[in-house]
Amino acid sequence: MSRVIFVRHGQSEWNALNKFTGWVDVGLTQQGIDEAHQAGQKIKEAGIELDMAFTSVLKRAIRTCHIILEESDQLWIPEIKSWRLNERHYGALQGLNKEEVAKEFGEKQVHIWRRSYHTLPPLLKPDDPDSALNDRRYDHLQKRVVPMGENLQTTLHRVIPLWEDQIAPAILDKKTVLVAAHGNSLRALAKYMENISDKDIVDLEIPTGQPLVYELDKELNVIKKYYL
Repeated sequence: MSRVIFVRHGQSEWNALNKFTGWVDVGLTQQGIDEAHQAGQKIKEAGIELDMAFTSVLKRAIRTCHIILEESDQLWIPEIKSWRLNERHYGALQGLNKEEVAKEFGEKQVHIWRRSYHTLPPLLKPDDPDSALNDRRYDHLQKRVVPMGENLQTTLHRVIPLWEDQIAPAILDKKTVLVAAHGNSLRALAKYMENISDKDIVDLEIPTGQPLVYELDKELNVIKKYYL
């Protein structure tokens, strides 16, 4: 049996302000920091020995990862940061208050933008000053790869290469892996691992700061899943 543990980062500053966050690099609130500490404590109390960790290039996930590893006395393990684990890019919605957007476009439309598998949000223009093309952490990527907005389907398409090339091989090598990332990048991985339908994935919610353990067989099929 192999294990992979998902943890969605703790509450962020824009979670608290009810804003669309996406690729904007905001920090954790004190509640988010506390949630990360509690996640680390749960992993330690469960006696889970981690072998390596994966996280995004956004500081709310990175800090969550570090707090978990420090709290569980495993800060020394190898860590890989990848843009592929970034939160779903919310396009031109990023920075906007969800309640105000709902007043303008309707709650149904906002729900579709937030949860739908296929529907894209309004896209940023490439010359927008808030475009990730202006962020040096993405300089190594081809411009056509950097999103101006994503749905869960396109998020899944960018997450899967990391799973197939690095995370899955580590698990197959009998390593216990921590993935500290974001609500939608983790939902995308969960959809792939569990073969969740396009319709049913709309209802999947992964709470902040709660370690989600997957037990897998030698073919990486899910045997069991549970929260600590």
